[in-house]
Amino acid sequence: MTQATARGPKSARRHDREIVSLAVPAFGALVAEPLFVMADSAVVGHLGTPQLAGLGVAAALLTTAVSVFVFLAYATTAAVARRVGAGDLRAAIRQGMDGVWLALLIGAAVIAAVLPLAPALVGLFGASPTAAPHAVTYLRISSLGIPAMLVVLAATGVLRGLQDTRTPLYVAVGGFTLNTVLNVALVYGTGLGIAGSAWGTVIAQCAMAAVYLAVVVRGARRHGASLRPDAAGIRACAQAGVPLLVRTLSLRAVLMIATAVAARLGDASVAAHQIVLTLWSLLAFALDAIAIAGQAIIARYLGADDPAGARAVCRRMVQWGTVSGVVLGVLVVAARPLFIPLFTSDAAVRDALLPALLVVAVSQPVAGVVFVLDGVLMGAGDGPYLAWAMLVVLAVFAPAALLVPALGGGLTALWWAMTLMMAVRMITLWLRSRSGRWIVTGAVRA
Repeated sequence: MTQATARGPKSARRHDREIVSLAVPAFGALVAEPLFVMADSAVVGHLGTPQLAGLGVAAALLTTAVSVFVFLAYATTAAVARRVGAGDLRAAIRQGMDGVWLALLIGAAVIAAVLPLAPALVGLFGASPTAAPHAVTYLRISSLGIPAMLVVLAATGVLRGLQDTRTPLYVAVGGFTLNTVLNVALVYGTGLGIAGSAWGTVIAQCAMAAVYLAVVVRGARRHGASLRPDAAGIRACAQAGVPLLVRTLSLRAVLMIATAVAARLGDASVAAHQIVLTLWSLLAFALDAIAIAGQAIIARYLGADDPAGARAVCRRMVQWGTVSGVVLGVLVVAARPLFIPLFTSDAAVRDALLPALLVVAVSQPVAGVVFVLDGVLMGAGDGPYLAWAMLVVLAVFAPAALLVPALGGGLTALWWAMTLMMAVRMITLWLRSRSGRWIVTGAVRA
């Protein structure tokens, strides 16, 4: 592909079709994932407040444990897509199998840690004496599904790398439906209570993992790829994932600091903060779907030794991120009279909530660029830079956030600090994208 062709209107339209075809199903799959917890909460909530509180603590621990290892999806997507771009589907699926084996090893280690430490972990979250036993029960049973959850992450990365985001959507919807049916049947039909909810979730997660494995194994057999664990390949997957793990932990630290600061501002502020954070996370799903498309497409172009195409896609992705951010920001402002009453009727919470929401709306174009460039650099396998950049962001955000209560600021000031965090991320990512150092072509990033 020539430079002129890469920049032409026909190329832009082709990129748009690729982005939409990958991003829309990816968004559906991303939204389906948190619905697991919502379904569990809806079923368990009718058992009583202690059970629901216990579920809340256990779900927070499980979500944290799994989200930390999201690099299994990100790193696998980039590695597989590079091989696809190079035209070597056999090596692509072999690379994906290494990610799946790594997921199983990590999952086994997490189970070994969680089962004996469940009471201590629940205690760290400050669960009440009435809620703690339910939290421990749910956590211990649900931890048995962690290997399946991690396999789902790795296998999702394989399919995204193969430019397939529809299968993950179908599996996610099927898993959510099965989880809901099993929860109702086991909680009420068999009288297992919160344990039934946990077992229903584990069974649904294992079923999802089984479907993914069937798809990947079928692809491996079709292209003659080995299914056996390869120590060197698994080690390479782990090494590629370490920088992304650092990035993810740094981002989690940002969110934890923000919540801790909000808690110091009073009950109304922390309640409003939780609502804003929920909305912010939903908006992030939409932007992350575009980033996922960017990961798969960029890696494929680099694997095909087409740096001009990669640059063209990067530019187009930034345009998509900016426009999407503007649209989401306008929607937040326009829809605020509709959704604020859905979350709270407390006047104090509403007073704290409204200005913070406006800050979130203003920051969405910045967030759009951040998510897209994050996806571009992940697709390029530029994990070490992402890790260092996120550590810089954390170093800037932490003192800014901690100064909010010290200087008498409120929730709005805290979310301006969150906007500062996103602005610093955008600057670090933009500088890297402009430098061109992320552009390393070939089936494997050297």
